[in-house]
Amino acid sequence: MVKNIAIIGDSESVKGFGAVGIDAFVCDEIESAVSLFKKVTNQERYAVIFMTEEIFSAAQREINKLTEMTVPAVIPLPGARGNNGIGSKRLSAFVEQAVGSDILFK
Repeated sequence: MVKNIAIIGDSESVKGFGAVGIDAFVCDEIESAVSLFKKVTNQERYAVIFMTEEIFSAAQREINKLTEMTVPAVIPLPGARGNNGIGSKRLSAFVEQAVGSDILFK
């Protein structure tokens, strides 16, 4: 089965992704982030789910439930509303876990 790529974020941040074949899910209200994330992951269509950092923060508890699974990979991206560093911190933690030291950001 072919797996697709999705992005979840505010309308300003995700509007161009559809043009390159990524399924875009608009979430302009933080309160609906968890339910939208569950809807997208329950479809089992996506190998990679990009999320704006703001939405990623709101859905963190649900994302943590998927950490032991290899699919889908959930990746935070800075959104149009700004960058709060979640993506960099997460990447740093993964590198430190894999290598034993943070070789990227130290």
